[in-house]
Amino acid sequence: MPLPTFKIKLLYLVILTLLLVGLVPLLLTGWLLSGRSARELRSVENRYQIQLVQEKARQIEMFAQRYGDLVLSVANSIQLANDPQIINSPATEKRLGQILQSDPNVLALYIKPVNGESLSIFRREAFGTGELETIISDTGAKLTTQELLIGQPVKLSVNGDYAMTMASQVTIADRTVATVISVVSLKDISRNIVGVNPTAEDQLWQAGLPIIFVVDQNGTAIFHPDPSLVDAKRPLTSLKIVNEWLESNSQIQSGLVPFTANYKGTEHQMIGAYSTAMLGKNMNLGVIAMQDEAKALASVSEMRWQTWMISLAFAMLALIVGVISARLLTNPIYSLSEAAKKIAGGDLTTRVATSSIAEIGTLGSSFNSMTDELQGYIAKLANAARENRELFVGTVKALAAAIDGKDKYTRGHSERVARISVAIGRQLGLSEDEIEKLRISALLHDIGKIAIDDSILKKPAALTDEEYEIMKTHPQKGYKIMSQIPAMKDFLPGMYMHHEMVNGQGYPQGLKGDEIPLQAKIVSVADTFDAMTIDRPYSKGMLLDEALERIRSFVGTRYDAEVVEALVRGCMAGEIGQGVVRYIANTHEAATKDSAANAQKVA
Repeated sequence: MPLPTFKIKLLYLVILTLLLVGLVPLLLTGWLLSGRSARELRSVENRYQIQLVQEKARQIEMFAQRYGDLVLSVANSIQLANDPQIINSPATEKRLGQILQSDPNVLALYIKPVNGESLSIFRREAFGTGELETIISDTGAKLTTQELLIGQPVKLSVNGDYAMTMASQVTIADRTVATVISVVSLKDISRNIVGVNPTAEDQLWQAGLPIIFVVDQNGTAIFHPDPSLVDAKRPLTSLKIVNEWLESNSQIQSGLVPFTANYKGTEHQMIGAYSTAMLGKNMNLGVIAMQDEAKALASVSEMRWQTWMISLAFAMLALIVGVISARLLTNPIYSLSEAAKKIAGGDLTTRVATSSIAEIGTLGSSFNSMTDELQGYIAKLANAARENRELFVGTVKALAAAIDGKDKYTRGHSERVARISVAIGRQLGLSEDEIEKLRISALLHDIGKIAIDDSILKKPAALTDEEYEIMKTHPQKGYKIMSQIPAMKDFLPGMYMHHEMVNGQGYPQGLKGDEIPLQAKIVSVADTFDAMTIDRPYSKGMLLDEALERIRSFVGTRYDAEVVEALVRGCMAGEIGQGVVRYIANTHEAATKDSAANAQKVA
């Protein structure tokens, strides 16, 4: 029993086609674009936040340096005078008064000699009764070395502002003769960091506004848009980003931290960044910026909503246009169908309107013409595909021959060298065509090792001089193999010359400087970098910074300076390796000189 034939009216088909062809791509495009916009906006926001916290951290450091230098300059002037009696001289008092008058941030300057009366110049309206003496006494008790001491911020009782003390000893003839202490207002620097207008913490979280604040080494807020948090001296360690900074501030200058924060029972997906402000040897402060991710990326949600609305409007338009278009298309076809039925029934006298027959004839002629053209194009494409396949098959055979029977290191090494080479090429601004040639050349750079005995390749120790001379023949052997394939001509320099050195001491030709093609220079650096940073049977791989420093030491002798710097930029940009490079102080015992030498022998 034959299966029933499913039929659909052309009217519905046209409408469905219009919806599929117009609406679906619009939805997909809008959704993909909004997703891409979200990624790009997140990336922009991350870059903005990291730049923001770095700038704020530098402002704090410059503030501390400025007033630290002020204290040191007063101490140095007494030391240069080589006379402790100058402390209580009118000239010293006048100078301190001028400093106080010219800089509103300086609240007090105090010089206390070991023997004799102290000299103090201060703003009376800034301190309560006995408050300055207490601050000076506490700071002096903590000053035990000749290095500049920066004290913790203290709240002044008169106006509620915060101030910071800085102190330094005065030594004459290796003997401490006095102490110089300044009290500096933090009002202006606080406003520069967190903003002029105080904002309650609840309002900041509810509005999803960016929150910028500064914490000390205990995680306690020093500057915050909500002054009550600073006054309460409540640690902000409940925030993951604060803990992240506390754990890494001595090792990582700046960092990005996406995290989840819970505020009053509500979870917020946050994007944040931190940077370390180093105030001398005795104090580090963490500058932190964070914002609710949904608020930061609100424009993406709005874009998606607009996409749905536009798509709905287009669907209605497509429905109307589809009905009209379908009627215009189906009427001539219905007429042709009726005429065809009559002819099939034997009525050979049946004719259709001339215009209709002419249109159908034109359609048939156009279709036949199109078929002829397509047949020609297909023949050309088939010929091109055949040629490309021959190149592909030849390349695959060469690769298979090079890889068969070799260990995993050989395969993995070539792939890594190719990726590193491509990253260097992009940093150098090479065209996509040159980068593709570079990638293939790097993949095949060690193809000559197919002709090297396995006992040498897989030797779990350093090579002997005789074995090393045999190993040095692999560029010629690789060149001999691949030069037999004409399409491989553009890839030969990297295979043949990647062991040449810019000082002419390389092999196999002893080329130097500009005689070495750029392709070979890039593969050479990538080859050595990979060999340095992976574990070998006889040596442990270097850390990133060690490998880069080692490679830089060979600039001008083995490697081209521009290529090496391109490698460094690629590493710093995260194009070589995964994630953000973090410099963490780990003990790493590696004989870098032997590692580099062995890397050159084995690579």
